[in-house]
Amino acid sequence: MLACIDLEGVLLPEIWIKFAEKTGIEELKLTTRDIPNYDDLMQGRLNILKQHNLKLNDIESVIETLSPLEGAQDFFKWLNSEFQVIILSDTFYQFAGPLMKQLDYPTLFCHNLIVDNDGAISGYKLRQKDQKTKAVKALQGLNLQVISAGDSYNDTGMLQQADAGILFCPPKKLIAEFPQFPVATDYSQFKELFLKSRNSLIKAS
Repeated sequence: MLACIDLEGVLLPEIWIKFAEKTGIEELKLTTRDIPNYDDLMQGRLNILKQHNLKLNDIESVIETLSPLEGAQDFFKWLNSEFQVIILSDTFYQFAGPLMKQLDYPTLFCHNLIVDNDGAISGYKLRQKDQKTKAVKALQGLNLQVISAGDSYNDTGMLQQADAGILFCPPKKLIAEFPQFPVATDYSQFKELFLKSRNSLIKAS
């Protein structure tokens, strides 16, 4: 049985929000919790970076100051002791890579940025569209049961595809739109829901 979980908002702070706080650009605080269409979100971000002449090293300087969310390291250590774990994220290796050491280098599937010679971010390359859902489906094709967890609109596909889905500290509108998923508001509840989901799947099999 596998646990497939999101990264930002679940284990790490939202990188774009932290960058917005550093630059004072409020529009950069928008995330997949606010805008369901990922391409719309990213195109908006890229336009803002271009307008303000902000480059990858500007974002990296903020990333260097970040740490996992309070309690995330202990939770993630516990999760790895109970499940095989894969992080499925719509972030980018250039962003998440420097932070992986703090989580003891987990398996991470995410995307890549396209960076010009002068360090400007000119675009991005998806692993594939809706990669979280497709990854879960592929794992199920190997006769693995999957429990998925996330906090945003871009996680709902993999939660619906999985054998069990959990929302972690999601916005209220997401809870209202997807009432079928149990909600954890802290890591203690998160653990309980993972164990409850596993027990239910074992009983059903």
